Amino acid sequence: MENKKVLYISQEITPYLPESEMSVIGRTLPQGIQELGNEIRTFMPRYGCVNERRNQLHEVIRLSGMNLIIDETDHPLIIKVASIQCARMQVYFIDNEDYFQRKNVLFNDNGEYFEDNDERAIFFTRGVLETVKKLCWSPDIVHCHGWFSSLAPVYLKKAYRDDPVFSNAKIIYSAYSESFPGTLDRSFVKKVRTGGISEKDLSLVKVPSFINLNKLAVKYSDGIIFGDSKIDISLTDYAEELDKPFIYHQPEDGYIERYSNFYDRILNSETQ
Repeated sequence: MENKKVLYISQEITPYLPESEMSVIGRTLPQGIQELGNEIRTFMPRYGCVNERRNQLHEVIRLSGMNLIIDETDHPLIIKVASIQCARMQVYFIDNEDYFQRKNVLFNDNGEYFEDNDERAIFFTRGVLETVKKLCWSPDIVHCHGWFSSLAPVYLKKAYRDDPVFSNAKIIYSAYSESFPGTLDRSFVKKVRTGGISEKDLSLVKVPSFINLNKLAVKYSDGIIFGDSKIDISLTDYAEELDKPFIYHQPEDGYIERYSNFYDRILNSETQ
């Protein structure tokens, strides 16, 4: 299928964060898919360590200003944008003073995991989807990268399933081995729930561990990509158990074309 519209929801993108397997794919994949003649939109969190001046971020006033309610508290949504000039590619950033002003990504200076990472992930995911609605841009494929984006599949399949912007979108989730210790906040299910999402829909994350979050994303996605070579075998077994289309970690040479072919495979399937 030609001229696909692909939305990328990425936990990490270089050069805004240090190079890792996930951040490099987050940078090179959208560019490669765009160069094949497709239309893209790319989002990541505006972590406080992203230097706005050096990377020339600026706020998009027409997209900012909405409040998202998480755990009965309003949080203003701020949208910023920057360009990777050599790639002719824009990156949108989801920002908020409560969640993304600290100068670290997921851990503090002492290596301790931020206690509100659950709310940060919820805010990021919902912020992306609400911003895409404001853009009135309907993706054919929504490709999520990393556990920080793992709630997007259930939101899209349940809370946004009747929204005309997303009603025809197929969802692909790329799982990576980059994890977090223990579990997220015990009130996670309550915080995630919104219109269209029941407690039963979130039964997999009653214990919100890294593996269970990934299983939730696998359950509600139309296709799975195992983004690196160190994926927990329980995730591959779970995808096979659900009979989900998936591909394993792909070598750097030629992976963009293989991912594009996988997009076509998912778009031409009857997966719901």
